[in-house]
Amino acid sequence: MKKTEDLLFKMFNSLKKIFQAGWKSFSRDKGIVIGTIFIIVVTISLVTSLFILKDLSEFFISSLKEKVDISVYFYEEALEEDIFSVKEDLFKIPEVQGVEYVSRGEALEKFIERYKDDQAKMEALREVGFNPFLASLNIKAAEASQYGAIASFLEDNYSGSLIEKIDYHQRKSVIERIFSISSFIEKAGFALSLFFAFLAILVSFNTIRLAIYNSREEIKVMRLVGASSWFIRGPFLAEGAICGAFAVLVSLLLFSPLSYFLSPGVESLLPGFNLFSYFLSHFWVILFLQIFVGLGLGVTSSFIAIKKYLEV
Repeated sequence: MKKTEDLLFKMFNSLKKIFQAGWKSFSRDKGIVIGTIFIIVVTISLVTSLFILKDLSEFFISSLKEKVDISVYFYEEALEEDIFSVKEDLFKIPEVQGVEYVSRGEALEKFIERYKDDQAKMEALREVGFNPFLASLNIKAAEASQYGAIASFLEDNYSGSLIEKIDYHQRKSVIERIFSISSFIEKAGFALSLFFAFLAILVSFNTIRLAIYNSREEIKVMRLVGASSWFIRGPFLAEGAICGAFAVLVSLLLFSPLSYFLSPGVESLLPGFNLFSYFLSHFWVILFLQIFVGLGLGVTSSFIAIKKYLEV
């Protein structure tokens, strides 16, 4: 028991000395360290922003997808039971996620509700003297590429007998554009993350390299007195970790008020998405992400620099 306690005490004491030496190096190289922290903060901020942007874009794309569909319009004399038969057949297709039936009466009501303040349209409707709208099925699919197959199925099986018009070809370009937004955001975000991570590692790497160069006399003395390789390398790893920790703190202090002040603007653009509420509800995930990125970059770059420039 006594031996175990002595061993733990020695380990704790060694770690304490290593972090003290790392802090000393961190305090001495202020100019270089500030530059390193700045780059890591930029990287953490970008990764955090991309994490938030991913969910924000998913919310945005989901909102757009809710509005994206193709409509199938039936002849005026088409029986409702025949339309429901088509609806049942559509649900048998794997690509179909949802089908909404809109009767002629419902279509008229929606038109009136939408344009009730537009006198010209209301007057034109009164002049027609009857309900000009057709019954329809609004069809939703998971992917843009699937709408073509659904339209082909309807054209091959029902066109001419029940269906007057399918608006897929008019909406095709808009549907494809909307579905491509998500893919572009993901690819661009991933590329930016890689670029800034590489930049952060490069800057941190050079910081530790300079710290090793500035400490060359101390390293020689430690070698002469028989210090272990771990004790010589440890302070540089500690310095990298301290840089990462400070970067995490700065990033967190930056994002907390920023999410609060930007929240009204974001919600005005995307109703239903409150940025500050999102930040609070995902606080621990964001904190863990920032710690992982900040300490990961600081320690990884230090390890690479030590391996390359410090021979012990």
